[in-house]
Amino acid sequence: MRNIKIIDDITKDGQVTFGDGYAFVEDTAEADAILMRSTDLHGYDLPASIRAIARCGAGVNNIPVDDYAKRGVVVFNSPGANANAVKEIVLCMMVLSSRGVVQSMDWVRQNADDPDILTHAEHVKKAFVGRELKGKRVGVIGLGNVGSKVANACVYLGMDVYGYDPFISVEHAWELSRDVQRVGTLEDLCRGCDYLTLHVPSKADTVGMIGTDQLALLAPGAVLINFARETIVDEDAVDAALHEGRLSWFATDFATPKTVLMPNTFITTHSGAGTEEAEANCADMAISELKDYLENGNIAHSVNYPSCSMGKARAASRIACLHANVPNMIGQITAILAKDNANVQRMVNESAGENAYTMFDTDEHLESSTIDALKRISSMYRVRVIK
Repeated sequence: MRNIKIIDDITKDGQVTFGDGYAFVEDTAEADAILMRSTDLHGYDLPASIRAIARCGAGVNNIPVDDYAKRGVVVFNSPGANANAVKEIVLCMMVLSSRGVVQSMDWVRQNADDPDILTHAEHVKKAFVGRELKGKRVGVIGLGNVGSKVANACVYLGMDVYGYDPFISVEHAWELSRDVQRVGTLEDLCRGCDYLTLHVPSKADTVGMIGTDQLALLAPGAVLINFARETIVDEDAVDAALHEGRLSWFATDFATPKTVLMPNTFITTHSGAGTEEAEANCADMAISELKDYLENGNIAHSVNYPSCSMGKARAASRIACLHANVPNMIGQITAILAKDNANVQRMVNESAGENAYTMFDTDEHLESSTIDALKRISSMYRVRVIK
């Protein structure tokens, strides 16, 4: 029996199913893995029993992934599972910032006691005249799970779509509409855009990437949309652009102390992925990742270890070694196996940055002394006997 600790409300109805062979526990010290969403684990007292953590969502800023890697804890996320939900709300923000919808509805509420409201509404409707999205230029920064979907949707709306992503994957490049025009620099993307929408993670090279210089290149009265991460934009530069009229609207999913004081903003409660479907999709992906790792040692969509798979564990024994990406680790592992006369059916080794993962199947169960010897290898973080 494998034990799972659930942190946070994973789905709206609270239903989470792992299937046979799994049990939910209240005490984290009794758990083999954690399923979570938004709790901040920095400073969390993580028991040694935890082998893996799966976050129902893409961002992992709330998890100390590097520290956990050195403890042999694999951290998973669920990229793309909520992409459609974010795409839809971004399109919603484009419409709201273009058509005066909110302002028009506010006028109706404010004049609800007017017995001649129908007639008066006809007189004031010109104050809420907007513009159509069709034919307008939109720049999409980041063409991953969400950005590629936003770009394609904008093509279908008849917009002039430009995309910027120097690290686009082959998978997402194939999914991108042929009508999305890719540009080589951020400046070329921003130049003349009526709408600019951001879809990149928060990293050293993206923090503050949209500032005064980039905003100055947009078309007068442009709309900026940020449903990625709050740190990507220079909030002081955005505030100045709104006050000066260079930006007509700023739509964001992050209610920071600065954004809530800005004029002409649509600010939501970090709810870009807030749909029942997205919650269910994220949970399904995270559960699948945890189960495949716990049962077979396979890794997919980890943020601190490389992807690695040897299919279903069918040999007498499958051993997984989580270790630092340093020279001669394979040599040390195989030397220990040779001393035990272990017959290795197959072995795979993958690395990602400072961390590496080695997994192998043997024809027989290894002696406990052999497992102990593997654990004593310098820079070995954890050794798992899966079967």
